[in-house]
Parts: sequence; C-alpha cells; structure tokens
Amino acid sequence: MAVSPCLSVNDQKKHWWLSNRKVVDKYIKDARSLIATHEQSEIVSALNLLDAALAISPRIEVALELKARSLLYLRRFKDVADLLQDYIPSLKMSGDDSGSVSSDNSSQHLSRERIKLLPSNNSSSDSPGRDPSFKCFSISELKKKVMAGLWKNCEKEGQWRYLVLGQACCHLGLMEDAMVLLQTGKRLASAAFRRESVCRSDDSFSFPNSITTLDISSATAPPSMPPRNPTFFSESENISQLLSHIKLLIRRRTAAIAALDAGLFSEAIRHFSKIVDGRRPAPQSFLAECYMQRAFAYKAAGRIAESISDCNKTLALDPTCIQALDTRASLLETIRCLPDCLHDLEHLKLLYNTILRDRKLPGPAWKRHYVRYREILGKLCALTTKIQQLKQRVASGETGNVDYYALIGLRRGCSRSELDRAHLLLCLRHKPDKATNFIERCEFADERDLDSIKDRAKMSALLLYRLLQKGYSSVMSTIMDEEAAEKQRKKASAALQAAQAAAIQVQQTQHSNPKPEHEASPVSSCNNKSKNTTTNSNTNVFQGVFCRDLTVVGNLLSQVGFNRPLTVKYEALSC
Repeated sequence: MAVSPCLSVNDQKKHWWLSNRKVVDKYIKDARSLIATHEQSEIVSALNLLDAALAISPRIEVALELKARSLLYLRRFKDVADLLQDYIPSLKMSGDDSGSVSSDNSSQHLSRERIKLLPSNNSSSDSPGRDPSFKCFSISELKKKVMAGLWKNCEKEGQWRYLVLGQACCHLGLMEDAMVLLQTGKRLASAAFRRESVCRSDDSFSFPNSITTLDISSATAPPSMPPRNPTFFSESENISQLLSHIKLLIRRRTAAIAALDAGLFSEAIRHFSKIVDGRRPAPQSFLAECYMQRAFAYKAAGRIAESISDCNKTLALDPTCIQALDTRASLLETIRCLPDCLHDLEHLKLLYNTILRDRKLPGPAWKRHYVRYREILGKLCALTTKIQQLKQRVASGETGNVDYYALIGLRRGCSRSELDRAHLLLCLRHKPDKATNFIERCEFADERDLDSIKDRAKMSALLLYRLLQKGYSSVMSTIMDEEAAEKQRKKASAALQAAQAAAIQVQQTQHSNPKPEHEASPVSSCNNKSKNTTTNSNTNVFQGVFCRDLTVVGNLLSQVGFNRPLTVKYEALSC
C-alpha cells in the first residue's frame, strides 16, 4: 500500500521536532548540573550549552530563564538587559522617541515624578501650549505599563523576568525601572504563594521552587564584597534590601533636583554629595548622572573648579556624555581658557558626526539619553559655527588672558592669605593622587572598563591640577606686584608728609620771631631806639634795664615835656 507523501512529510517534521526536543532537553539538563556547582568557569560552559539550546528552540522558557540567571550571577548586566530589553518599562514607553529624553542642561528634565508639578493637559503632543521636546512620566505610569501587559504571559513561569531584569536594571542605573520591576515581581510572587497556601498563615514573600535558582546575592553585592552564603540570605531578603537601597537613592536624588530647581544650590550639592559619597556603592551610570547634576549646581554657585572636576568624573564614567562635554567647554570658555575649550568642542563634534553616521545615539537601546536624535543635526551646525569663532579668537591672541580669579573662586584684589587658603582647599580636593578615589564608591556594570576609567580620571585630574597651579602662580605674582606698588606708595606718602611737616615747622619759627616796627611817635621812637639798641647789644642787659630808677625816668619826662627830644645814654644799667 502506497504511503501518502503528505503523511511522510508530517512524520519527518514530527521526527525532527522530537529529536531536537531531546537535544534541547539534554543541553538544559547538562546546563543545570553545571550551574549547580556555582563555579564561574562551569557557568560559562553552561551558557554555551544554553545558547546552543536557544539556537534550536529560541522561545523555550526554561533555557531563557537559566541563561538570564547565569548572566546575572556572572555580573554581566548589560547582556541581561540586551536579552530582555523588550520588557524594560521606560524603553517601552519611550519607544516612539527612540528611547531618548531631551534636556537643555536643566535638572528639571531629569525628574520622573513631575506629573503634579506640571499643568494637566490631555491634548496631543502637537498642541501649541506644550513643549514637544519634553517628555515626562512618573512611577505610577511605569506600574500601569507593567501591570497592563508589558508582556502578555502573566503565568507563573514568566514571573522571573521581573526579578532578574529588575536586578539588572538596578546595577545599570535604571533605578525607576528596577523599582517597578522588583516591586511587581515581589507582589506577583507573594500572590502566587498565597494562592498556593492552604493552611499557612505566613504571608511572606517567596519564590517558586520549580527551577534551580542561583545565588543572586553575589550579583547584588558590591564588587569589593565576597559572595554571600546562599543559606544565610534568601533571595527574598536580597530583593527587599535591594529595593530599600533603590528607594533611598531615588529619594535623595529627587530632593537634590528639587533644591536645584528652587535655586538652593548649596542644598542640592549636599544631597548629591550624600549619593556620591555614600557608604554603599552606587551604579556607574547613576553616579555619572549625579556627578553631572552636581556639576550644574557648582556652576550655578560660581564654583568653577569643582564643576570642572565633576564633569571630568562624569566623562571618566561615561565618555559619550554630551552634557558633560558641553558643560565643561562652556566653563572653560567662561574663564577664557580657549585651547582646552576648543579641544572639548572638537570632541563633541566628533561625537555628533559618529551619531549621524550610525543613525542612532551612542550605547545600547536601553541607555538613557537626554537629547533626541533629530536634534543632533542642528546642534552640529551651531557647534561648527562656534568652533570657527573660537579659532578666530585664538588667532587674534586671546589665549593668554585666562581669568584665574574665577577659576580659583576669588575676587580681584584679594589678599595673600585668602589666596593661600583657597589654593590649599583646591589642592586637597583635586590632587591627582586622589583622582581615582571616587571609583571605590562606584559599582561597575562591566569590570573590564575599570582600567580605562582610571586612566581617564587621572589624565583629566592632572590637567585640572596643572591649571590650578598655573592660576595660583599668576595670581600670586599679581598680588606681589600690588604689594610692591603699595610699598612704593606708602614710602612716597611718608616722604611727602615729612616735607609738609618741615615746611610747617619753618613757618612756625618765622612767626615766633617778629620784625621791628619803622613808624612811631617821637618819644616812643626814642624809647624804641634805646630798647632796640640795648636788645641788639646785649640781650641779658635788656632784661634788667627798667629794674630800678623808674622814678628818675618819670621826673625827667615831667621836666622836659613831650615835644623836646630826650637825651639818652647808651649805657646799660646793671642791677
């Protein structure tokens, strides 16, 4: 009896499916045994087996879960996000804008809880009273997106996506996404546990034991800490601790951004410093964002050196940060350090050209950007014009007129003690030996980037330190010149005062010796002549002329009268 060709084809497909199914099951079984050893080399081998299984059956749920948990155990968070990027809430919501959020160097665009602060407007994005470049969403919107069907499979075998992807998002700096995913996963697991509980009153959060899970506590721990004992902390406790840490960081950042928007720059700096100087390490991209925002606060407060230092740290953690390059270039232009400003602008221009060439923003699709792709062309044209203007200024000889007073943060005419104090503080903060200290408080998404980050941080810190030393020398020479000029002025003023005092003394001497009178009466003239002669001959005798014989003089005057001359002996009478 002849066999139908249609049946033979179906049998072949069935045989092919069964054989491949057996191969996939064998790969998964071997991968489970390798993962159970908790050795990194064995887990890497298990990943190869899981990749082979997924190549045969790309949608098998068990293989996907094992691969995601293995990548999380190996701290390959970027690979986890790439594997499950379709389930990241913020990426799903901003898919129409290519996953980017615009910003004009203002912290207002970085807040995620702005719904109540903005006017309610249910009109379309093209309405005239609304800024089309601004996109705002809140945590509640993320929760709605997740709960309403971020992925359609809501059964128990799909709950692992929330927990694994939430942890990966936390280590990648996507704090809002991580909080929403972890809270949702925890809530769903608790609900599933309550449904399964019949006679238990314990309502605690738990995971199903349908699959062998990895010790994710080692993945959530900082790199400096050794892997924790899986029997000491359960997965639920690790998730709870991670959630509390995420909420703390979000609260502090929200308070800092609110203070920055309100103009309280010192308060914003204090809140951002709590994040970057915290005891527990924070994710790399989250720290880069906080450093960038603190640089804005320092710039608004007039502390240019600290703002440049934070821009350097941001660029060390994220070399493709457009905001950091633009801000540092504007700061260098403010203090008229034109060559370094041109260097940053040329780097920014190269980054714009790379974006236009690749037709996408730098980094993976889930990376958060604060500029739209369609804005790049306009920014590039404006940047080219600005570079040409700066080159003309450099050619005209404006390179040596750097405002070191603004760099150090001093007023013109400051004293030597003020300069020494400001210079000492800046040297203690920005010493090149301490340039890599912030790396100890950073949790890296990929440990292979550590060496390059250290090199960038040391180089930028050394350039800033040299600029500060040059500024100190320049300001000190100016102060010394002013002090020398002040000494010359004081010396000239003292000489002038001495001359004036001598002139006054001469005038007083002349007034103390009056000249003799030329006109007098006949009798008085005779008396004056006798007095003057006696005074000129002997001053001592003049004092005793009229000491006696006053009655004789009176008798003589009464005898001769006043109209006849009186004979006077030019002899002095001794007492």
